[in-house]
Amino acid sequence: MRQRAIELIEAKPSHGATPTHTNGDSTASAPRAVAPSGAKPRTAERAYGGVDGHLREHTISGVERLAVVVAVGLPVLGVLAAIVLTWGWGVQPVHIALLVGGYLATGLGITIGYHRLFTHKSFSTGPVITALLAILGSMATEGRVIRWVGTHRMHHQFSDDHDDPHSPTHHGGGALGVLKGLWFAHMGWIFKSDPAEGFERYTPDLSKSRLLRTIDRLFPLWVALGLVIPGLIAWAVTGTVVGGLLGVLWGGLVRTFVVHHVTWSINSVCHVWGARPYDSHDESRNNVLFGFVGMGEGWHNNHHAFPTSARHGLEWWQFDLSYVIIKGLSYVGLTWDVRTPGQERLDSKRT
Repeated sequence: MRQRAIELIEAKPSHGATPTHTNGDSTASAPRAVAPSGAKPRTAERAYGGVDGHLREHTISGVERLAVVVAVGLPVLGVLAAIVLTWGWGVQPVHIALLVGGYLATGLGITIGYHRLFTHKSFSTGPVITALLAILGSMATEGRVIRWVGTHRMHHQFSDDHDDPHSPTHHGGGALGVLKGLWFAHMGWIFKSDPAEGFERYTPDLSKSRLLRTIDRLFPLWVALGLVIPGLIAWAVTGTVVGGLLGVLWGGLVRTFVVHHVTWSINSVCHVWGARPYDSHDESRNNVLFGFVGMGEGWHNNHHAFPTSARHGLEWWQFDLSYVIIKGLSYVGLTWDVRTPGQERLDSKRT
């Protein structure tokens, strides 16, 4: 068994990650995965159920599988229904506005909240913004906030290694191997097993927060509100029940479908196609398309090279909406300690 120490959760242990800087000042290191109190330090494989250097696979139960099928399949049916119903009832501007607005709101809940704030601690904020981001991220229907963070921290620790919960590598050679890897990284891993077995070890910081524990526990409520709210808005605007139902369809299910597949494409597409300007010790890549539609998340090689940076679009032309918002909020005192790598750090990792 490989003797791999439990290192920074944002990067593989071999990366030798060091804290990034904000305006040249050192920042605190991110939380580490820890062993239970009183236990002797163990290797990552032992701590997370590994055998011979691989995490022990935990097949999800029938109830869990059904929940996944509903969460993933219902938005697909919603898209099909929206296409069919467009021929009968059409689509009004309010429904398109709900789709776009809902995508931005819940997508930013994932990119700014779940990812850059809760997973990587790339900036700080107060309880109101914390709660808002956690709730909006929950409305994206990608899972409870603490489990999502645990899975993503595991991904960074073992990025594109055998223990990565959703890597497109290690699925065979040739075109078939690439396709199998893309499917697995995109969404296959969700159905196959629980990738966050022992995820609590990766989230001791979040588990201490009463606010986040409460929001995490109320996850079904936030998902329901993500469907009901656009329906109520559309009903109020159109004045008809049909208009309200179409609001649920476009602002709820279709919006969820789009957010799901953009997010999952970061795991799949952005580990296969794109540029690798920085040494990240994995296959993460900058993909221009998902850099823009993913609100900055598609500059994925940048992110894996500097995981605690609040800014993923490191070049002037790499638009990063999530960072623009984080930085903008800092000017009015709603975010602070916004972490970005200095020029020396950037130059040291260029390939």
